[in-house]
Parts: sequence; structure tokens; C-alpha cells
Amino acid sequence: MRRFRHLTNRHRSRSTNVALGWLLAFNAGAVNAGGFLVLSMYTSHMTGFASQVADGLVMENGKLLLNALGAILAFTAGSAVCAMLVNWGRQQRLHSVYALPLMLEALMLFPFGLMGAATLSWNTPFAVPLTVLLLSFMMGLQNAVGSKTSGGSTRTTHMTGNFTDLGMEIGKMIFWRRHALARPAQAVPVLHDWTRMRTSAGLIAMFVLGGITGALGFKHVGFFCVVPLAALLLALSVPPFLRDAARSNQLLAALFEKKNP
Repeated sequence: MRRFRHLTNRHRSRSTNVALGWLLAFNAGAVNAGGFLVLSMYTSHMTGFASQVADGLVMENGKLLLNALGAILAFTAGSAVCAMLVNWGRQQRLHSVYALPLMLEALMLFPFGLMGAATLSWNTPFAVPLTVLLLSFMMGLQNAVGSKTSGGSTRTTHMTGNFTDLGMEIGKMIFWRRHALARPAQAVPVLHDWTRMRTSAGLIAMFVLGGITGALGFKHVGFFCVVPLAALLLALSVPPFLRDAARSNQLLAALFEKKNP
């Protein structure tokens, strides 16, 4: 639990950002792939939904358009809520500044997993079940956490940027080696970043591993398989939250003693 506490602490380091990013990528992959088996759509894929908006307009397909708008608005709302919680936590100087959004996501995942298929019958104005909007909201919330903790360099719910980073570093590595062999005297160093390669490859691997886990879980266990994912998020978020709670109790006790000497 001590290690988990440091992963969501307000004081950041590159190692904690990477470790937290990998765990969140695993969680996102599980939710995204598992949700596809139930909903036939990837709820973190905003690029696809943006294209779907265009398709819906051109094809004059209102349902297609509403589906995409609902997911996009929910994802954006999740990111906005994360920013509000993080900035409020910073103002209060909380240790759990980055843990609060993850705790909210966990509290949303628990009823989703326990209520199961019943959530699919809850209709919305966007012509999709409420489940789609909830999952998109949670993916936006989580993606913003990774972005906030790393200064915008880590994305955990979609892999486009990570594949781009990995490809660029591989390209630099191949270019430098070939150029240095062909013209060693004129070679200008083009150095690849092993740390960036490792981080990107790790995020991709954890997302895929999470996707396999989530797909198998939804296939064989059903909705209940998200309960362990919620437990993982609680393990990440509860330790710093308890630390803040203990500090709050100490401040309240000191204030009470001051008023009642």
C-alpha cells in the first residue's frame, strides 16, 4: 500500500508517472475491450467518434450523429471534472490531489459491475444506453489524470500517440545507425530516447494486456469483472486520501481545543 500511496501523491517523479501510467493503461484497455463485447463500440475512441459525427451529418443519420455526440460530450465532461477536482485539491494542498478523480472512477465502476446488464436498459437522449456515456465519462476522467500527472506527456486511454512516439524513436535509432556506418566522419548524432521508447512500449503492452484481461473477463464472468478494476483504482487512491483525512481530523481537533481551552 505504501508504494500505491506514492503513485498518486501530489509530489511527482518520472518513475511514479510511468508506473501510474502503466497501471491506468491496463485499466483502460480492460474497460475499453470488455465494453466493446457488450456495447459493440470502443468508448475511449474519440477519433472514431469525431469521424462518426462527420459521417452522421453527411449521411443524414441522426442516430449515428447522436451516438457520437453523446460519447464525445461524456468524455469531455469527464476530463473537465478531473481538472476541477485536481485544481481544487491543489488549492487545498491535498496529498490526494490526483487520487480524487480515480476514486470517483472506482465508485462509478463498482455499481456498474454489480448491477450488470440492467444498466444497458437505461436509455438516454443520445440513442445509446447510459452505460456508453458512463464508460466514456470514466475514460475522459482517467485520461485527464494521466495527462495532469505527467504534464501532458502520458495518455492512457488511447494508443495513437504512444505508437507515434515509439515509431519516431525507432526511426531515429535506425537512421543514426545506418548513417553512421555509411558516413562515419560526417555523421551528425541523431540520438533516440530509450526512456521514451520504454515508456511508450510499456503503455501499449499494458493496454493490450488489459484488453485481453477485460475481454476474457466480460466473456466468462460478465459485468462483475470490472469490480477488481475498481478495487485497483481504490488501492491507488485510498492511501493518500486517508492521509488527508487524518490531517483534517488533527486540524479539527486542534481548532476545537483552541476554542475550548
